[in-house]
Amino acid sequence: MGQQRTIRIIGIDPGLRRTGWGIVESDGVRLTYVASGHVASTSDEILAYRLREIFEGLTSVIGSFTPREAGVEETFVNDNARATLKLGQARGMAMLAPAMKGLSVAEYSPNLIKKSVVGTGHADKKQIQAMIGILLPRAKFDSADEADALAIAICHANHRTGPYGQATAIARSEAAKATAPVRGRRSYRSQIRERGKA
Repeated sequence: MGQQRTIRIIGIDPGLRRTGWGIVESDGVRLTYVASGHVASTSDEILAYRLREIFEGLTSVIGSFTPREAGVEETFVNDNARATLKLGQARGMAMLAPAMKGLSVAEYSPNLIKKSVVGTGHADKKQIQAMIGILLPRAKFDSADEADALAIAICHANHRTGPYGQATAIARSEAAKATAPVRGRRSYRSQIRERGKA
């Protein structure tokens, strides 16, 4: 049996104020800590520019560390509809940034992430951080956002070949087919350029 290829994974914990990111490498048996941090948005900026800061920050991180796959936490819906909507928009940037770089992107519920790391879907943040210290002894993180992002990366490493990962691979394959150039069909950009000349 050949040696399994090492894969670099980025986990992203979306947030409008701070979006955590954590990068690990997995060879199918071992996990290795690579880096972690967070992208902050300027609180007094308008929403559109805060979202741009998140997108550009994540794009820069992905460009620097070149992960191949991404895991993103699903939006947690709470009673505050306005806060949930803003979180959903930040999550959109967290999914778009890796997708624009060609990474496969998988989504995981908060309970599945906790269960993958701690063994129970109702673990608290202290339990998650303690377990990350065991699973990734070299990990250095300064905030709960970074720890949560590393937990998402660990979750993806555990589930990437399961139903979540397979569904992501199928979706990516279909997206590649949809965007592949078709002989005789003008690209969207060329159509826009031609309209501009008219």
